[in-house]
Amino acid sequence: MSESRGVSLHTRILFALILGIACGLAANVFVPRSSEYHPRLEGLIYYVMEPIGDIFLRLLKLTVVPLVFSSLALGVAQLGSQGNLGRIGLKSFGFFLITMTFAVTIGLTMVNVIEPGKSMPQETQEDMKQRYATKAKDAEKRGQTTELDTRALVKMIVPDNPLAAMTANPPEMLAIIFFALLVGMGLPHLEPNRRQIVLSVLGAMNDLMVIIIGWAMRIAPYGVFALIFSVASLFGLELFKALAWFVGIVIVGIGLQMFGVLSILLVVLARISPWTFFRKVRPIMITAFSTSSSSATLPTSIAVAEKELGIPPPIAGFVLPLGATMNMNGTALFEGVTVMFLAQVYGIDLSLDQQIIVVVMAVVTAIGAAGVPGGSLPLLAIVLTMVGVPAEGLAIILGVDRLLDMCRTTLNVIGDVAAATYVTRSEGYPLLPESSAVGESPPAV
Repeated sequence: MSESRGVSLHTRILFALILGIACGLAANVFVPRSSEYHPRLEGLIYYVMEPIGDIFLRLLKLTVVPLVFSSLALGVAQLGSQGNLGRIGLKSFGFFLITMTFAVTIGLTMVNVIEPGKSMPQETQEDMKQRYATKAKDAEKRGQTTELDTRALVKMIVPDNPLAAMTANPPEMLAIIFFALLVGMGLPHLEPNRRQIVLSVLGAMNDLMVIIIGWAMRIAPYGVFALIFSVASLFGLELFKALAWFVGIVIVGIGLQMFGVLSILLVVLARISPWTFFRKVRPIMITAFSTSSSSATLPTSIAVAEKELGIPPPIAGFVLPLGATMNMNGTALFEGVTVMFLAQVYGIDLSLDQQIIVVVMAVVTAIGAAGVPGGSLPLLAIVLTMVGVPAEGLAIILGVDRLLDMCRTTLNVIGDVAAATYVTRSEGYPLLPESSAVGESPPAV
């Protein structure tokens, strides 16, 4: 199962998912709970399948703290070091936060209304909740201790010992993020030579974590097979009917964010027709969809933004690379939907306070996600763990993640271009080689 044999990673993951489902469902049918062989199946799951899956999940999780810390610190340092671009950086970052918050809110609203994870029979949900009773109790405990009063917020966000926050289980991500922001803001004030040393270390750490994620993804087919076999053999076909609802909600949510929220912001803030905007950025959308990588799409984004939308090179060269690292509309939406969906699947009720934490963490961890295929998975595992949802549930959605990754990457990149378009207009530059901005010369449709 190597890339050299011409089989792509996402194809191998999909094949492993299908094989795991088929084998698991066969075991569920032919070795029911009443069967004398069922204890042997339980032993196979407990001693073989779940440990294999745990290796994959733990490899993803171990990258989270250094990845988030280095990525956020570098991004904030980049904003702070651009003396004459500080205003543009502030506008860009504000646009990123607002649109990502809209995205994850749309996703959470749809999941709460439709409740796809609860489409399984109550008996199946109770079985899952019983099997993961310890984690369900942990979720309830977290729900009792995460009321968003002022003192609780201070303890969650401002660490008195950042190393303790990093080594906690699970890591105290809000505290780690706050510390990373402080480091990023402080770096521009260091003496240049010393600043460059720290930036080099952070950059190397970020790149190293991406490499380790790549290694983890190489064993993803084995981890996916093991985890999905365990779930399918124990809980049967009903689990996967809910998966179709999950995919539909993510895709519809991405569509609402892209063609709804971003279109409104383009009209109101950039005074450009959405029809014209989307017609001109089609090459970007095609590249993003096919590569599933914000970073790989960046050259196309810059070229199209400058030539087709008339965005000045200094703005395109600043906002788009920054957005490829920090602006992840689709990733934020996907993370929010996934956390709520899996909570419903496992029969775990998340309180309003916990859902607010999911919104915050989905936005912030999306900022720290690597702009490569599958770059959000380690961060998603931590968000799940934070609210007491079993990270093993990732196996349920990994098989369809390639399609959803293509869709959310498209939204991620279009969100970057929309931000650059807004910044261009707000800075007083004209848009588009041939004028077709709203209020100037409406495009002919």
